[in-house]
Amino acid sequence: MDGGEVWLIKVEGGVAFVQMLGACGGCAMANATLKMAIEQTVTADVPEITSVEQV
Repeated sequence: MDGGEVWLIKVEGGVAFVQMLGACGGCAMANATLKMAIEQTVTADVPEITSVEQV
C-alpha cells in the first residue's frame, strides 16, 4: 500500500523466507508488518506454512 514489495525467497521446513523491498525494506514498522499482516495472511491461506521470516 505504501510502495513496498515482498518477495518470496524460499520455503523450508514450513517457514516462508521473504525479502521486503522498497518502502517496506527500510521501514521501522517492517517487523510489525511482517508478523501482524503478512504472516497472518500467509498462514491462514497456506496451512503448511507455520511462520514467515525476513531475510
